[in-house]
Amino acid sequence: MAATAPATMPGSTPAVPHALTEKLNRKPGRIGMLAFGVVLIVGVIFIGYSLSRDLAGLELGSALPYILLGTALFVALGFEFVNGFHDTANAVATVIYTHSMEPHIAVVWSGFWNFAGVVTSTGVVAFTIISLLPVELILQVGSGAGFAMVFALLVAAILWNLGTWALGLPASSSHTLIGSVIGVGIANQLMQGRTGTSGVDWAQAIGIGKSLLLSPVFGFILASGLFLFMKAVIRDKRLYEAPKGAEPPPFWIRAMLVFTCTGVSFFHGSNDGQKGMGLIMLILIGTVPTTYALNHAVTAQQSQDFIAVSAQTAETLNNYVQNSAAIGDPREDVTEYIRTKEFKSNTMLALRELVNGVGTEMAIFKELSKVPHTQVRNFRNDMYLVSEAIRLMQKSGKPEIAAADMAVLKNYKSHIDRATRFIPLWVKVAVALALGLGTMVGWKRIVVTVGEKIGKNHLTYAQGAAAEITAMATIGAADGLGLPVSTTHVLSSGVAGTMMANHSGLQWSTVRNLLLAWVLTLPAAMTLSGFLFFAFRKLFS
Repeated sequence: MAATAPATMPGSTPAVPHALTEKLNRKPGRIGMLAFGVVLIVGVIFIGYSLSRDLAGLELGSALPYILLGTALFVALGFEFVNGFHDTANAVATVIYTHSMEPHIAVVWSGFWNFAGVVTSTGVVAFTIISLLPVELILQVGSGAGFAMVFALLVAAILWNLGTWALGLPASSSHTLIGSVIGVGIANQLMQGRTGTSGVDWAQAIGIGKSLLLSPVFGFILASGLFLFMKAVIRDKRLYEAPKGAEPPPFWIRAMLVFTCTGVSFFHGSNDGQKGMGLIMLILIGTVPTTYALNHAVTAQQSQDFIAVSAQTAETLNNYVQNSAAIGDPREDVTEYIRTKEFKSNTMLALRELVNGVGTEMAIFKELSKVPHTQVRNFRNDMYLVSEAIRLMQKSGKPEIAAADMAVLKNYKSHIDRATRFIPLWVKVAVALALGLGTMVGWKRIVVTVGEKIGKNHLTYAQGAAAEITAMATIGAADGLGLPVSTTHVLSSGVAGTMMANHSGLQWSTVRNLLLAWVLTLPAAMTLSGFLFFAFRKLFS
């Protein structure tokens, strides 16, 4: 029988060794701080250089766009900074409490792999979240309504994250941001006086909500099952013992724990880091569309391919246009389809006309970088509408489109997305640095909650490994599917699952608080962002 840590009195917390307390309270070394400072300075210089190069030669007419850009970027990176308090700190909790890594080394190590995850991310998760927003706000992102949307989302998420962090609760930044998005959508709908569900893409929201709400359940079940499997297969009793003193675990156990910490950090950066990226891109498109609305990295050859594919797509769509169909403004008709999700007799004709128009203009401009400044925003909006309309047709299956024709539409959509759904390297670097800095500042509260306040006994090596492996696999799978998922909920529920499987006992006061945060985050974020959107709309108008 594998050894387990001795039980403690009901309601008590696990005894924390004096050596661990010293480690947690120890200040970071000068060399580490110097190294991080150098990285931060180099990163800031790179970001400043890239941004100034992109903005060089632009005449924005006044200082207001620059002020809005600077303020919005500051708030967006503030969200990622606070995100570092929560989610990144979860990745290092197990290696710290099993003495596999020194706390400050673990934080730096995790920060490096978060950085790698952010920089190599695809951006799919970022634009999945953006697609939840009301289409009219995305099309008007440079207007007062667009800025009200962005500020409401970010400020609401920051306020809730700071509040839960102050209480030491591992609340989900993903959960918070999705709630904020839904709140803005509902508020926009109510302010417009519309009926139905035009404010929020509920089908998309429900799909994302399921991934967020069910991930803790999967984390609990999978981590507990993996822990029991390890006990049945791996007989080394040291794996199931709590750390003794401040000595690190045996080499192979330590290597496994460091590996899982690395994986969670990388996939956290790849998944969670994208959430801020999408909002930053909305900010950039709204303030300086000339530079960021279209991907200037698309080559002349790719632009020519796009022209050819546009003609092929228009011809394909023509096969599904009803003879009796009539349209007014194709852009308005396609926008209405995206807003209401109702396919009408004129929808396909409007979409075909929009595709024809985009292809014709591309043939005139030759390259995306040569689109006139005055037409950039409308050109991008038309491409966005076409992409979203095709996505909805794929998802709904209405109308029925032959497999070969659907392949043509998918190919066309990939060309459009290459031109409009891109994230500059400096944005990724900025998000990674904000996450890392947030982790450096606020890691301790969440680490202590995960390490000491979930179970009644001290975390064993096997429990730490099972929870981390589960989190790494779950977040990696969600990233591959383009779905946002909560690192916080998966890991903390995984720790709880291993405690339950090991009969170690749970601290129900902490579990209750975690469940309350899990349940309340969505409605709280929705309410906050909704009221903030209303206030900001009045301010920016």
